Amino acid sequence: MSRWIHHWNPDDDEFWEREGKAVARRNLIFSIFVEFLGFSVWLLWSVTAAKLNTAGFEFSTSQLFTLVSVPALVGATMRFPYTVAVPRFGGRNWTVVSALLLLIPVIVLIVLVSNPSTPYWAFLVGGATAGLGGGNFASSMANISFFYPDKKKGYPLGLNAAGGNIGVAVVQLVVPFVITMSALAVVGGAQGANGTIFLQNAGLIWIPFILISAVCAWLFMDNLRVAQSPIKEQAVILRRKHTWIMSWLYIGTFGSFIGYSAGLPLLISKQFPGVTLSVAFLGPLVGSLARPIGGWLADKLGGARVTFAAFLAMIPAVLGVISFLARKSEPYAFVGFLAMFMILFVLTGIGNGSTFRMIPLIFRAHHLQHVTGADPDVEARAIVAARRETATVLGFTSAIGAYGGWAIPLGYGLSSSVTGGPQAALGGFIAFYLTCMLLTWWHYLRRSFAVDRLPSLASAGV
Repeated sequence: MSRWIHHWNPDDDEFWEREGKAVARRNLIFSIFVEFLGFSVWLLWSVTAAKLNTAGFEFSTSQLFTLVSVPALVGATMRFPYTVAVPRFGGRNWTVVSALLLLIPVIVLIVLVSNPSTPYWAFLVGGATAGLGGGNFASSMANISFFYPDKKKGYPLGLNAAGGNIGVAVVQLVVPFVITMSALAVVGGAQGANGTIFLQNAGLIWIPFILISAVCAWLFMDNLRVAQSPIKEQAVILRRKHTWIMSWLYIGTFGSFIGYSAGLPLLISKQFPGVTLSVAFLGPLVGSLARPIGGWLADKLGGARVTFAAFLAMIPAVLGVISFLARKSEPYAFVGFLAMFMILFVLTGIGNGSTFRMIPLIFRAHHLQHVTGADPDVEARAIVAARRETATVLGFTSAIGAYGGWAIPLGYGLSSSVTGGPQAALGGFIAFYLTCMLLTWWHYLRRSFAVDRLPSLASAGV
């Protein structure tokens, strides 16, 4: 039952077709299952917080936006140890552990929301434990990157990420319904404006699925020896310029996705109080579905081109959100507001896929630029080194990018406190997207970079 695979060479076409493809697909399926639950738990407070005052709690708008931002802050930080856990303990072993850790935040949530006298600081601690769900993405992406050949990483990485991201949409769709179901609750509910609500159901519903996912990971996933490397070897990525550039870009894509996802239910409840929160799931849903499309487009057109176009289009979409917020008393305002956010979510999903598609090619090119045409053994070692660095960079950039999930709701809260609305924060996001466009063009689209510095990037279609 140790499930360690000692020989793994997916870039060998014969090996890949004979046995590699089936093994990779099996690990991908069950990795997605756990990652999906991780995202669901991570974003539990995004929709639960919007219902706290209805259930008898008395928190300010700023306090609620801060509560929503805390899981993202902790989740982003947890992605650093989760990234190095796969090379240290094995992908299958760590997937089991990370799945079981999800029981902590859901049980804590059940306890906290069952008592209206629970102090605010306790909710902040409970929200922090939900950050455990945010770490799953980093370990899952690092793990799955080892299973697929470099030339085919774009789609499976996009599918793996999309399967996890869609957990955000599911939690925001399911929770508003399950909190009205008394049959699930273990204690009495609270009397809200529209009847009794059972906020503890927001945690109870996930417990059986978490247990099932841990069992499936134990039975059906594998560890790869080739993925093992000491932390010292992984730390070399901190000296790579491209690690930091891609991390910045990923704040703009994934940070926007998770930040908009976390803040949208509460933003709707404050700006359009008559609208049901269940519509909030549509944004994360379309963003998740767009992610594999971004990977596919990057395979066809080049990741840098797709990434640049995504940032360029996000700017007028944010301007559209600001415009409809200024007219929120008009009957058409919410429809326009939601439509602009749908466009934003699609663009973040496309950008997520395209940025992650760039990373394997960039680091492969970096390691091969001085050894191409050299001894085959030297080139093979360079490819192995590139693959290991790619896995670590995928986890590292996902951690840095996830801080956007903390910054965006916090920005909404600060902007609302100072100016009375979120428009100032949205203006700041536009300025950030401009920096992302400039970095993408300067480092990955200019002809001088592609030809003179990393020649293999040009032919690889970064």
